[in-house]
Amino acid sequence: MTIARPGVDEYAPYYQTYIDQVSGADVVPVLKSQRDSTARFLATIAESKAGHRYAEGKWSIREIIGHLSDSERIFSYRLLRFARADESPLAGFDENQYVPAGEFERRSLAAVAAEFTAVRDATLALVGNLGAAAQVRRGSANGKSISVRALAYIIAGHEAHHLRVIRERYLAG
Repeated sequence: MTIARPGVDEYAPYYQTYIDQVSGADVVPVLKSQRDSTARFLATIAESKAGHRYAEGKWSIREIIGHLSDSERIFSYRLLRFARADESPLAGFDENQYVPAGEFERRSLAAVAAEFTAVRDATLALVGNLGAAAQVRRGSANGKSISVRALAYIIAGHEAHHLRVIRERYLAG
C-alpha cells in the first residue's frame, strides 16, 4: 500500500522540518530502506565512540538512537490510535525526560541499535497495511491535529534528521 505525502494542513508547522527530510511520493519504501541502511551505518560506529557527546548537555550517539526508538514508538502509537478512528486526544511527551530515564548509556550500541531495528519492524508491519481511509484520518496529539500519513512521514524524517546530526556533529573530522 502506498502512503502519499501529507498536505501541509495535516500537521503542525513544527513537523515540516522532518517531513522535508523525506523525498518521494511514498514513505513506505523510505521506511524500509532506512531500516537496513541505519543498521549498516550504526554497525560502523565503534563502541568507544557511542558515548561521545559533541558538546556539554548534548545526548550521546547511543542516547540519540534510544531517542529514535522511543519517539518512533510514540509516533506509531499515535498512528495506530488515529488509524483505528480513535478520537481521544493524546498527550505530548518530553524527550528530555525520556532519554535519561531510558538509561541507554548502560547498554551497548549494538543492543540499542538492535532495539531500534525491532521497533522499525513493528512500524513497518503497521504502516504497510494501512488502507486509504485510515491514512487520512486525523487525531489530536499534544494539542495539535495530525493525520496518520503525516505521522508516517514524521517517523522517517525524524530518523533522517538525527542520523544527519550524528554524521555532521559526532563523526565528522
